[in-house]
Amino acid sequence: MYAIVRSGGLQQKVAVGDVIEIDKVTTPVGDSVTLPVVLLVDGENVTSEVDKLSKASVTVEILGLTKGPKIVIQKYKNKTGYKKRQGHRQKYTQVKVTDISA
Repeated sequence: MYAIVRSGGLQQKVAVGDVIEIDKVTTPVGDSVTLPVVLLVDGENVTSEVDKLSKASVTVEILGLTKGPKIVIQKYKNKTGYKKRQGHRQKYTQVKVTDISA
């Protein structure tokens, strides 16, 4: 059994026991959070109906905070002396899927 869940602006495929990274949440380490389900697959049964999915949920346990890779943004215009350098590093929360309920 696996599910497609929505976290932030992303959708991810998860199964029980998977460790994934979602956008940063302020919940303390060790607590549980439920994520909304977009699609639920159990063998050959695929559930995508809104009525049944409103009852389904995926429970995850917060493991800790992580950071994504460093991204360097550079802008340059020839012959004008214009150059700009900027960096970004996204913050994530690492979670472990503990339960998928239909």
